[in-house]
This record gives sequence, structure tokens and C-alpha cells, in this order.
Amino acid sequence: MSSLQHVNPIVMGITVSPQCVLENLAAHITQQIAQGAQKPFEQVIDVSSGDPQKMGMKPISFVRKLLKDKNLPLDVKQRAKRLLEACDGESVGSYSESSGLPHVRERIAEFISRRDAGVPSYSKDIFVCNGSQKGLMVAVKLLAFGEGKTRTGVLTPTPCPQSLPMLIDEAGVKQVPYQLIEERGWAVDIDELQRALKSARGRCAPRAIYISNPGNPTGHVQDRKSIQAVIRFVAAERLLLLVDEVYQDTVCGHHREFVSYKKVLFEMGEEFSQTVQLISFHSLSSACMREAGYMETVNVDPEVMRVIDTALCIDINTPITGQLALEVMVNPPKPGEPSYDTFTQEMLLVQATLSQNAQRAWQFLNDLPGMSCQPAMGGIYLYPRLHLPSEFIEQAKTLEVEAQVLYCQKLLEKEGVLVGPGCQFGGRSGNHHFRLCVLCPPHTLEEVLNHLGTFHLRLMDSFLLCTRDGMDRDKKQNIVTQHQMCTVSRGKAGKCLEDPQ
Repeated sequence: MSSLQHVNPIVMGITVSPQCVLENLAAHITQQIAQGAQKPFEQVIDVSSGDPQKMGMKPISFVRKLLKDKNLPLDVKQRAKRLLEACDGESVGSYSESSGLPHVRERIAEFISRRDAGVPSYSKDIFVCNGSQKGLMVAVKLLAFGEGKTRTGVLTPTPCPQSLPMLIDEAGVKQVPYQLIEERGWAVDIDELQRALKSARGRCAPRAIYISNPGNPTGHVQDRKSIQAVIRFVAAERLLLLVDEVYQDTVCGHHREFVSYKKVLFEMGEEFSQTVQLISFHSLSSACMREAGYMETVNVDPEVMRVIDTALCIDINTPITGQLALEVMVNPPKPGEPSYDTFTQEMLLVQATLSQNAQRAWQFLNDLPGMSCQPAMGGIYLYPRLHLPSEFIEQAKTLEVEAQVLYCQKLLEKEGVLVGPGCQFGGRSGNHHFRLCVLCPPHTLEEVLNHLGTFHLRLMDSFLLCTRDGMDRDKKQNIVTQHQMCTVSRGKAGKCLEDPQ
């Protein structure tokens, strides 16, 4: 019997997401192992969420030295002194303005101006917040208005970040899903945006669109032409443009580069740069370093900006330590400074690991029968598609769970690997996906792929997919061979696998 049958998805009137259910199951299995229970794996490996340090990626040492280490290089001491001077009472235990320390906001504006060469940025338009999700929540709540046909709607992509549907719901607005085009590497399609907008009118009042670039969890990176098309669409429909750009430092696809929406907007001339309302988000929590976040407003009414500032007061302010780490992200060590070489080497190592892992996992997943995966151009996830046996899908229906959720649950129970179930809000019927974070040490990724491959091949073989679908003998033998290879590599540890059904 499925463990999910024992979990009530509605607790005190609140719907619990499949991700939360799986995380609770992972915690339960971890507790069982700690108490001596025998499992065919030694530990649970969580590759479902973007927490690289949890998976063993080392933090950037300059940030940690700045905040903790007493044996500091000269440039770290100087930076720490300047940052402390920017704090009230020269203490990291002090408060700041609700929108963030002026010094930090000025450095962020300088960073954006360097990134978008030729396009200025101003600290008055910057708001520091407890991660990009907090900033997005504040922005969306400001849009909340009306009921029924007049209720605010926000166009959101499918697939989308796992927390976005809950955030939209909590903000009191209606989600208007638009489908990203998987066959084109999860591209944004203007015809699909028009379809989603047209279908929503009469049911709600669409007032904004959310874009993730690079895509989360798809890894798609938009080029200038695609961004220009979205901006023209937004201008014509008079929508607020909410752009999540937290993975801008993780572009790994060949012949791809990150270009911000703001830069493209200003390249399109005053017809757009003076009229289109844009709020962009960036965050240490999803970049290579991890700590806090900010949002930048463009063409937003000053009165609205005052309301944003007031809304951020609810949290008093973003913790000072997080703000200082954010300053380091946007103002890293410079050539000639003592920490520059170490900092650069660590950042390059993270980026190289991400690129190599993404390529390795993409090839592995596409070699598995019953699975296909678009290459990642950026971000830290792969988002493979599952082509599951009809019997498995029927089994999931009987258990009243999504087939992809059942797949993730069985993988966790049998192999100790936690991946994230695919987006279940507005996706194409019959399509099943899961989310795999690839920003982890290479040896951890190999262990994950080993467990995943063994589970998947046994699952496909157990449902006799090759026979029932008339698969030719060579393909059937390929499945058997791959299964045997995984079994041999696992067998060295003396572990016995159970039937995944």
C-alpha cells in the first residue's frame, strides 16, 4: 500500500503540496535509518530543491570569512570595517531601513548598472528583502483586488517554481497558467500567452505576468528576440511585468548568455522604456553563494513604491548579516585584492561543476527508456519527462495521486532519492515530469543517477513495457543491459533491491 494513502493532503483546511508530503516521508525514512532500520540505501539524498550547500557544495569562503573568521586577509578586514560603519552603532545586530541599508542598495544599483552597460540604476528603486519570494509576495499582494470576474489574475508559466502557486493563492489573486513549449526547450510562446489571456478574461481581470529567466525549473534562457516579444505583449495588454532573474549567474548552455529584461526594455526605445512597468527580482538564495535578495522597480508610481516600503516594514527589515552577504555578491573582490584569486577560483569551480553536472545528467536521463529531457541552458535544475506505462498511471489513479508524485514517492522509498514532482497546476494532461537539482558535488550526482537508473529500469521492466508496446528486440535488450550494468555497480555494496511496484 502506498505511504501517500496514510497522509491527509488537507490539514486544518490547508492543502498540503506533494512536495511537502514527500519531504515529510523523507524525514520519516531518515529517522528510521537513524533508529537502525535496514534499507537498500544508507541515507536519503535530497535533489528536489535548490539547496546546494545541503547537498555538499562548499560555501564561498569570502562571505564566511567576512562574517566569522578571525584570521582575515587585509581586504576582508577592510570590507568588514566599511560594512560595519554602514550599520547603526557599527553592529550587525542593529536594524536598517525597511528597504535595506543605503550602502547595500547603492552597491546593488552599481552592480545592475555594470551588468546592463549603458542602462543606469538608482538605489531609490531598490528594495532589499528576505529573498526574492518575499519581494514577489509583496508585489503580488499590491495587485490583489476584486472578486469573481474582477479578481486580479496573474499569468504564470507551466512548469513554474514549486512555491509559486501557493504564493499566488496566499496573495489572494487568481493564477492564469500559460504553457511553456517543451519541444522548443521550454520556450515562452506569444501565441500561448495570447490564448491564456483571452481564456482568462471573463473569469478574472489579468493585471500582471510572471516570467522566470533563466527558467525555474526548466533551465530555459531567453534570447533578446524572445524578451522583446514578451515586452511588446506586455505593453499592448498593459500588464505589470514581474521577472524572476535569480539564476542569472548560472547560464551553462552553449551560445547562450543572460540578458536582463531591463536592458532589453531600454534598448527598445522610449516607447517601451518609459511606459512598461517592470519589477525584477534577484536573490543570493538561488545564486552560487546563498543568503538574501532584492527587487528593482522600473516605471512604478512613487506612491506605489511607498506602499512597497511600508509592506516590507512588516518584517522590520532583512537581517543585517544577509544584507552584508548580498553586498558581497554584487560587489565581489576585485583584481589585485588578496581574496580575488581564491574567490574567482571558487566561483569558477561552482560554475564548472554545474555545467558538467547538467551535461552528464542530461545525457544519462535521455539514455533511459521511458524518459526524455530537454537540455538546461541555465538554472540549477533538469526537468525530465516521464513516459510511464499505462498500468502505472492506472495504479496512481486508483491511489488518487498524480502519477509523477507516485513515481517520486516510490523512488524515495526504494532508493532513498528525493526528487521534486513536476508542476501540477495547469499542465498538459497526461504529461508527467520531475525536478532534479544538479548543483551538487559530482560524486553525489553519480550516486543519485545510479539509484535513479536502477529504480527506473526495474520499474519499466516490471510493467513489461517493451512487450506490450511492441518494442523491438534490440531496444528490449538495451533495457536489460542497462539494468544489469546498474545492478552490477550497486551489487558491490551488497544491496538487494525490491520490486518497485
